[in-house]
Amino acid sequence: MRPIDCLFDLGAARAEGRVLHRLHAISAADLSSFLERLPEPQRTFLSFTGFTAKSSSIALLPPAADGGMEAVLGLGTDESHAPFGALPYGLPAETDWQLVTPGIDAARATLGFCLGAYRFSELKPATSGPARLARVPGVENAVDQAWSIWMGRDLINRPANLLGPEELAAAVVTLAERFSASAEIVEGERLAANYPTIAAVGRGSDRTPRVAILRWAGPGTTEATPLISLCGKGVCFDSGGYDLKPSSGMLRMKKDMGGAAAMMALAAQIMAAGLPVRLVLRVGCVENSVSGHAMRPLDVIRTRSGKTVEIGNTDAEGRLVLCDLLDEAVEEAPELLIDAATLTGAARVALGPELPALFSNSDPWSDAVVAAGQAVHDPVWRLPLWPGYDGWLDSPIADMNNVSSNGFAGAITAALFLQRFVTLSQNWLHIDLYAWNDKSRPAAPEGGEVQTVRSLFRALQDRYNSTA
Repeated sequence: MRPIDCLFDLGAARAEGRVLHRLHAISAADLSSFLERLPEPQRTFLSFTGFTAKSSSIALLPPAADGGMEAVLGLGTDESHAPFGALPYGLPAETDWQLVTPGIDAARATLGFCLGAYRFSELKPATSGPARLARVPGVENAVDQAWSIWMGRDLINRPANLLGPEELAAAVVTLAERFSASAEIVEGERLAANYPTIAAVGRGSDRTPRVAILRWAGPGTTEATPLISLCGKGVCFDSGGYDLKPSSGMLRMKKDMGGAAAMMALAAQIMAAGLPVRLVLRVGCVENSVSGHAMRPLDVIRTRSGKTVEIGNTDAEGRLVLCDLLDEAVEEAPELLIDAATLTGAARVALGPELPALFSNSDPWSDAVVAAGQAVHDPVWRLPLWPGYDGWLDSPIADMNNVSSNGFAGAITAALFLQRFVTLSQNWLHIDLYAWNDKSRPAAPEGGEVQTVRSLFRALQDRYNSTA
């Protein structure tokens, strides 16, 4: 879990007498007044190059009198952090920059800059580093959020041969150590007894499954303090099992632990911010593979709750990983239960890769997360837990099937399956996400992505900081 290395300490740089390059961030509405304030040579140059302050556009200006370079970032009409993500690799490599535009939110700029600076470099080190931005007071939360997303992206991007169930569980332990939380790993016979569906999913792999559990309590908390419970699908590689995916369908299946990465990142943000809550994180770490021991279509599995599930499709394993975790989490009666998973292709068909699906039995919590997503530019879209489709999960020989009897509403029926393991009185949020950027955008480089975490954190922060 590497540190954020694209920032530098402004005070130390000044004390060392280093030349700092000046960075302006200008919206389209402010471009005219900005041009009027520039010295004539720079104004003429910028006008001649046709700079219009389009979002994420960058222009280098002629050197200032002291030898320092100046650059302008266009914000367009974009009020998010995203335009700042163009800077780390749009400015000259390994140069140091100070944002000098009055009124710009430093936390917004820092978050966008850090997210844009991310690259997965464990296996192919970069020949040169990104530009660096001065770290100023008041951006601590933005840096913590960026660090958690870097952590999650690294986990998703890591190849499956380097990140199996053992390594993912170990990452939860490392996260716990960073924040002085407790951690436990359940495996072997104990896992088979307590999480039988996770054991069933993992039987086909030589890399045995594990459940990693992190527990943390915020400053000044007691047993009466609200409990937040997080559950993450950590399928380190998904072959589909006997219902084998085509080769094209397997190409990104190292990202099938994206839900676990998201819940780990959310846990990191909660702990870094010291929210006044108790926290439990459960990650089901498993590989869905094919062997003589793997579960078969039409097998029947008894879950932790005692309910039986007929396996209509071995490639619908994520809900099996989550159902035992949810059942255990509900026993502790958390004030809010959240799970996240790269669960269905149907959610991507409905909403595309950039918009995770949200299902919830709580209108207040759902509304809070949707509103928070809009505020922090980390959107989610609510889909219904439509009760009319619940019967599609019926089985003639078990309490339920793990897939519906037809090909419709796959994301909804998957959520309805999980709902069967959540009590009616339990506040519950289920996130069906993609966890990947198909192409690079400012602040969102191609590869693994940690979605919905900032929206969930903002909703939690608004709720619990206001009652602290």
